[in-house]
Amino acid sequence: MALDEQADLFGGSFAPKGKARGARALSAMPQKPSAAQPLAARMRPRALDEIVGQEHLTAKGALLPRLIASNRFGSLIFYGPPGCGKTSFAEVIARETKSRFVRINAVMSNVAELREILAEARSQPDSPTLLFIDELHRFNKSQQDLLLPDVEEGYIRLIGATTHNPGFYVNPPLLSRSHLFRLEPLSASSVAGVLKRALADSERGLGSHGVTASDAVLSDLAVLCDGDLRRALNSLEVIVLSMPPAEGGAKREITPEELEAFARERRVRYDADEDEHYDTISVFIKSCRGSDPDAALYWLAKMLAGGEDPRFIARRLVILASEDVGLADPLALPLAVAAHHACDFVGLPECEYALAHATVYIACACKSNSITLGLHAAKAQIASGVVQRVPESCRSSSGQANKRMGQGRDYMYAHDYPENISGQAYLEKPMSLFTPKTAGSEARIAERLARWREMRASIQAEMRGRRKG
Repeated sequence: MALDEQADLFGGSFAPKGKARGARALSAMPQKPSAAQPLAARMRPRALDEIVGQEHLTAKGALLPRLIASNRFGSLIFYGPPGCGKTSFAEVIARETKSRFVRINAVMSNVAELREILAEARSQPDSPTLLFIDELHRFNKSQQDLLLPDVEEGYIRLIGATTHNPGFYVNPPLLSRSHLFRLEPLSASSVAGVLKRALADSERGLGSHGVTASDAVLSDLAVLCDGDLRRALNSLEVIVLSMPPAEGGAKREITPEELEAFARERRVRYDADEDEHYDTISVFIKSCRGSDPDAALYWLAKMLAGGEDPRFIARRLVILASEDVGLADPLALPLAVAAHHACDFVGLPECEYALAHATVYIACACKSNSITLGLHAAKAQIASGVVQRVPESCRSSSGQANKRMGQGRDYMYAHDYPENISGQAYLEKPMSLFTPKTAGSEARIAERLARWREMRASIQAEMRGRRKG
């Protein structure tokens, strides 16, 4: 039977005639799962009410169920971490609306395949195609732009799934034509509930294996998987299949010891090019800035466990030392630079101690952003006004030509004056850009600058008096 004939039989799903790589048809009717599929695929929800942990989207009266029920929606984008239900939503929508459905993965797809799918959709204008693009953020700008005309004309209804912030990775014209739905990581209780069902389900789950587990063990497994239901289900399957067969058909139980053995191989979910990377370094920086060494150490440990490049963390510590500690504790910067040097000189795992050293020091140090504010103020002056000329007295006097022009003739050598304050003006139009704070060592700097300001004003007043005389 031809593929498009099968589609008619199953309620309108189809794949493009060329069967380009990355695309597949999905029946609009539930299909019997294959034993060869991973547990997460077999247990995938078949109806909206089977989707767990996203009640803000699935609750009665919420926008998404109303759009599905009316079957009058345009393009949808689902944004959230791995294993939270993005693909499940797409497949449920296809089944409940009995739509023609094509699924592609942006990693495997290409422009030729996309053109073929869009041409097929245009050939059947009376039956709009539901095009699901997994990992939409992997499509470049030209690939995303290719979708726009058919989205606008209604030949396709796009469902995009992404783990990346759509504001950064989806073209604004495509984003503006789509309803954006944010999915949250699943709670441990939601994940544990699905795991319990999977152990009992003989049709799609692991019920035929005769394995049980306490609620506490399932809850611990859910916590280990960081809100990723796909990962939790596949982990459960690995544990069950690795257990020795029971004698005489007796029930077997997943014990805390077996879960502990599995957890030793656990890897923290931490994708170096995805939101988890940026969110974690963001909270690490904010913990240091907010003077919370416990939180800073926790997020440091998570990044290291996730395989983050220690030099990346060290670079952020160097920036923190100047941006947020500054002159309040002048030792923070050389300590952070030393930690960065240790990452190259010592390497992993021992350089972790240097990173922890610098992290705790910076988190516990007095804080001041006066350097940051002063630099921003100076940049603003340069950007918004006429750039000042260098005062004649402070210009370089090197070379015969400069000497003949009199450059630097009236320069007053600061070391010849008490406390290095000569009264010389180093700006043609004085301005105040740096305002010290009263934290840590910077308090003494504030006192010193106030005294110098008075000395400078007194000397300049005396100099004006002599000129008048």
